[in-house]
Amino acid sequence: MRLVARVVAALVLFGLALLVLTPTGRYLTRGAWEEAKILWHRRPISEIIADPATPPEVRAKLKLVLGARAFAADSLGLKAKQSFTTFSPAGRDTLTLVVSAAYRDKLKSYTWWFPVVGRVPYKGYFDFGEARRQERLLYDRGFDTRLGAVSAFSTLGWFNDPLLPSTLRGDSLTLANTVIHELTHNTYYAPGGAVFNESFANFVGARGAERFFMSRGEPAAAAEEAARWDDEKVLGRFWASLYNEVDSVFKAHPGDAPRQVAERIALRDSIFGVARERFVEELGPQLKTMSIRAVQRIRLDNAILMSRRVYLTDLDAFDAVLAKNGGNLRATIQQIIEAAKADKEKPFEAVKRLATVRDQG
Repeated sequence: MRLVARVVAALVLFGLALLVLTPTGRYLTRGAWEEAKILWHRRPISEIIADPATPPEVRAKLKLVLGARAFAADSLGLKAKQSFTTFSPAGRDTLTLVVSAAYRDKLKSYTWWFPVVGRVPYKGYFDFGEARRQERLLYDRGFDTRLGAVSAFSTLGWFNDPLLPSTLRGDSLTLANTVIHELTHNTYYAPGGAVFNESFANFVGARGAERFFMSRGEPAAAAEEAARWDDEKVLGRFWASLYNEVDSVFKAHPGDAPRQVAERIALRDSIFGVARERFVEELGPQLKTMSIRAVQRIRLDNAILMSRRVYLTDLDAFDAVLAKNGGNLRATIQQIIEAAKADKEKPFEAVKRLATVRDQG
């Protein structure tokens, strides 16, 4: 028994040393501390709604959250558990800053590895100063970089995620979409499959919110959500086309010599210059819910291209399965999850097969 106790003590000390002495350990410790603060300050949303001191506009949004999570569970079959039944004021207007990066001469994201979720092409920071420092370090190492704000995240069902102030700030459409999006992660999340996970959740969040508002007798809100989704698909096609164009040029000019690397970057920059004109002049007028000014502000480099692809890959394929199922979103969600589980290496190809397979009988 003494030997067992010594072994256990040694393992505990080793684990604590890893947490304190390694960058990943310190990062996870900070994340755990911030999550603990968020969970500690949770308060049932039902209590806040019943509180006379709650402003009417806040009360309406909180009711919307409860309605969206109930719809996600009852009508869409998502695993809501107790997520979004509480509110935590511990969050900030901007919850985290997320760093992403990509190689300048190849279409490859810089990735980070974490327990449970595997490799992901982004890293969130509660410490904004550290986020900016890490983004600068990656830039100085020769990567294209991107620093973006995040208002919500999912613990993938490990904890009952509360609603946060950063999420509550959104309009009603964004709020419903976000709740359903995050509950999709609770339901299915493939380790190391960030692009599929986020694009799939993007689809479920948008189409789910559209149906949620229709169920509430709010066709105008449903139409606006559908218009936003149409814009997402237009943008997804643009990024896919640009990705393929840059990828073709990179493959046509291989080599690791400095001259060859510089040539690839120069050709890429030329493509981005032409694409920017097309983006503003041709694509911008097609968008229903984005202003031309917002389109003009979008930067074009490999980090932006790869980060947009995380959320906007093959969105039309998801819609094709939905159409094949006669608009039955619940059945579509289940079919896509089963197909992704069956072909973990190529989940997007599995989804496309769902859309093209012939009905039996």
